[in-house]
Amino acid sequence: MSLTQFGVDNGPHSMDGLRLFAQDGSERIEAFIGRKVMDVWAESVQYRGGRQSLFRDQYNALGKLNLAAIERIVSAKYQRGATFNRQHPFVEVLFSDITESGEALDLNELVREALPPEFHRLT
Repeated sequence: MSLTQFGVDNGPHSMDGLRLFAQDGSERIEAFIGRKVMDVWAESVQYRGGRQSLFRDQYNALGKLNLAAIERIVSAKYQRGATFNRQHPFVEVLFSDITESGEALDLNELVREALPPEFHRLT
């Protein structure tokens, strides 16, 4: 039950987050990290004032850069089986899974564009 051939899904999809595929023997496994989970993970590493959500190209790039760490998180959750992962074999990574893993997110290549003034919240 070990996962191989991890990769980020760059194709069009309607899921709001990082979608990954892996193989368990001949079975294709889908894993997902929601955009908000990616936002919180990135923000926990690098805080720059106001919250700015990641865009698809940003979280896909972070997924590729951090694929080894994400692979360990997904594999650990997948190994627990259906008892701990009710959507098994689909693996949804929660922020609690990331925290429990202790994995760090490498943000060295993350580029955040400054938002125009009309997107800033008034306080």
